[in-house]
Amino acid sequence: MRTVGVRELKAKLSEYLRSVRGGEVVLVTDRGRVVAELRAPGSARHLPPSLEGLRDLIERGVVSEGGPNDPALYRMSGISLPPEVVRRLLDEERGDR
Repeated sequence: MRTVGVRELKAKLSEYLRSVRGGEVVLVTDRGRVVAELRAPGSARHLPPSLEGLRDLIERGVVSEGGPNDPALYRMSGISLPPEVVRRLLDEERGDR
């Protein structure tokens, strides 16, 4: 992962785009603060910058990012309670929250 300031990025845009095309991620900074990420289309990771270590593991293939939740993967328990019983149990569990 490379970091580049806005001014240098503007001056050498083609060079950085070639790097991105090759799979590299480029962080763009403005006055020392990261303001953007350049990466190849379809390679976006939905992780905040604070999880940079995890992002690195994902990009190296050490771990895989979870997919979207699919409700079809979960079986129904078959247990059914009347709404008033559910409400009472939840109230007891929550207490004075």
